[in-house]
Amino acid sequence: MPRPPRQSRPQGQITRGKTARNRLRRVDNFLCLYDPGLIRRTDAPGEVSYYVDLGYGEEPFTTLESAERLRRLNPALPVLGVEIDPQRVERALPFEDDRTHFRLGGFNLPLQPRESARLIRAFNVLRQYDEFEVQDALLTLGAGLMPGGLIIEGTADPFGRIWVANLLRKRADGDLWVEGLLFSTNFRWGFEPAIFQPRLPKNFIHRMLPGETIDAFMNAWKQAALATISVRTLGLRQWFCASALALRDLGWPVETRRRPLQQGYLLWKRSGRVSDGALFRDLPA
Repeated sequence: MPRPPRQSRPQGQITRGKTARNRLRRVDNFLCLYDPGLIRRTDAPGEVSYYVDLGYGEEPFTTLESAERLRRLNPALPVLGVEIDPQRVERALPFEDDRTHFRLGGFNLPLQPRESARLIRAFNVLRQYDEFEVQDALLTLGAGLMPGGLIIEGTADPFGRIWVANLLRKRADGDLWVEGLLFSTNFRWGFEPAIFQPRLPKNFIHRMLPGETIDAFMNAWKQAALATISVRTLGLRQWFCASALALRDLGWPVETRRRPLQQGYLLWKRSGRVSDGALFRDLPA
């Protein structure tokens, strides 16, 4: 199988690379629920749009698991695992096939001519960076997205039970926009809004301070959860759903469709151009 042409030096830092099997299963499940059309789309002749797993770690488990899950929707889906550590890439190469590839790269994705990314997953990658580096890293990553493509970037606990992620969409004019902040739990560690705070992505983890958007949101969710705590007797899922509805009634733009909530996904719908600072604060649409 031919190797891709020599790329410019990968941008980024080597991660710890410790990823448990199935840690990111719920991320893939959410993507299938949230935008199945993007997964199912057919590439034009001669073009390839990948699902990209950025920073898959010491072993290529997360990339291979994603390929298996997402190909239930699209058996022909091209999948690309990207790592900045050459040894990790070498270890992954024996797992390649005609639809699954592994390449050395960083935020500047190692894409060939007529290749792009339709979906990019980057988990536990930016947590080790300084906050001021986050915006540029995601804009660089977004340069490889096709119009309409999606980035999901966030932080998960070691087992993938609790995580929080930014959703970013590339618009037709080429600008990268914030689409929401997503909270996910499988309820194995209970539920209350405070359990998500240690897993906030890098753009918010240090901003739990009075006057900050994320602080106001989390405090409102805690208020909503307290107001609906009687529902807890019916189960944690029911309490989670009830807290989301109460949060909406407090004026916060959250997704309240029953199916995502029942599965433990709460989407705070946000909007703004990344280059204008929308990762850190709310901006007019």
